[in-house]
Amino acid sequence: PPNFLSAPRNRPEGKVLETVGVFEAPKQHGKYETGQLFLHSVFGYRGIVLFPWQARLYDRDVASPVTEKSENAAGHGSKEVKGKTHTYYQVLIDARDCPHISQRSQTEAVTFLANHDDSRALYAIPGLDYVSHEDILPYSSTDQVPIQHELFERFLMYDQTKVPPFVARDTLCAWQEKNHPWLELSDVHRETTENIRVTVIPFYMGMREAQNSHVYWWRYCIRLENLDSEVVQLRERHWRIFSLSGTLETVRGRGVVGREPVLSKEQPAFQYSSHVSLQASSGHMWGTFRFERPDGSHFDVRIPPFSLESNKDEKTPPSGLHW
Repeated sequence: PPNFLSAPRNRPEGKVLETVGVFEAPKQHGKYETGQLFLHSVFGYRGIVLFPWQARLYDRDVASPVTEKSENAAGHGSKEVKGKTHTYYQVLIDARDCPHISQRSQTEAVTFLANHDDSRALYAIPGLDYVSHEDILPYSSTDQVPIQHELFERFLMYDQTKVPPFVARDTLCAWQEKNHPWLELSDVHRETTENIRVTVIPFYMGMREAQNSHVYWWRYCIRLENLDSEVVQLRERHWRIFSLSGTLETVRGRGVVGREPVLSKEQPAFQYSSHVSLQASSGHMWGTFRFERPDGSHFDVRIPPFSLESNKDEKTPPSGLHW
């Protein structure tokens, strides 16, 4: 029998469940198409696939056939990790679910350099996310507007002859093509320490000229997942940022983005984005997160080293949502 998918609906007398669709079998092979409705398996929000990205996943938890040692900028030996192709998706998050996930995942995490002279200005598109293939729980719905998002009807239209019945409008194709260099997800880095898995996705945002020098900007998205049943809390971050110009910067601070998230069996994951700028076209970052156990003891979780690379051939700034 079909599994009916339900979501809470707020009413004065409390929450009730209402049917929003029918679960489909997750795809073990191949990829989901534009217009596929899904539930996020970790954060639980409703979403719709806009288009896929092919990323290189560098998973330090998977031993390479030949484990070679190399020296990174910190002087620590680390094994060479070969990248494996993995599918991620650009998706829209249902606006009705954003308030319920805001404590676990930023819903304005996809940011761009603003298209004017202020080199520090950023703008964000609410409810835009990147989702790994295995995090998608697909479902179908008879609702012609099943996702509430300001861009849903700009990007997609209903076509009952198609499966799934939502197809890309020309505006989605044009937006994807125009913003491709700043949206593209190319490398994903993953490493687990003491059952805490850290996934990092860096994005190049562009270059700006400031006081006769070039400043290169990146954003990076980080997901922390507790794979154990023990409750832990993130207390500190410790970053090392190396620039090709030869500088090595150390950043220490409490928590991340002003938060000290608790990772438990009920709420195992936390996702956030931040930004970094260099006065060189490339560099790399690595570091640790310090976690605290219920008994007050601490342990450090490694952040896998990742490269900051620029798209040197791109001359034009990213384009916003102006049609």
